[in-house]
Amino acid sequence: MDNKNDFKPYIPADKIVPEFTITSVLIGCILAVVFGAANAYLGLLVGMTVSASIPAAVISMGIIRIILRRDSILENNMVQTIGSAGESLAAGAIFTLPALFLWAEEGKIEFPSILTIFLIALFGGIL
Repeated sequence: MDNKNDFKPYIPADKIVPEFTITSVLIGCILAVVFGAANAYLGLLVGMTVSASIPAAVISMGIIRIILRRDSILENNMVQTIGSAGESLAAGAIFTLPALFLWAEEGKIEFPSILTIFLIALFGGIL
């Protein structure tokens, strides 16, 4: 029980480390698009998707630490989170949107427009 006083966080509270930067958001968005497209293709072809969380984390560490020569674990965390959210959005879309087209084929609803598909993906991403 006396070990509680020995805890030392990886990033101390008094140290200011960049987290939400233009670089982290840009790299995260690029990885989200790439992994989202790969997951959508794989999901529609095979019927299952894979998690892009670990590959996004590894790629972000390679880009931020090796190429950009920064040592910010919080920027890597931001990139990994954005990349993972992108592939999750793609997985959610490919498993729900085909049902709308099947319903439209049966005549129960009209075929969804591009605006409808965009709004479904947008609200799913916000959710």
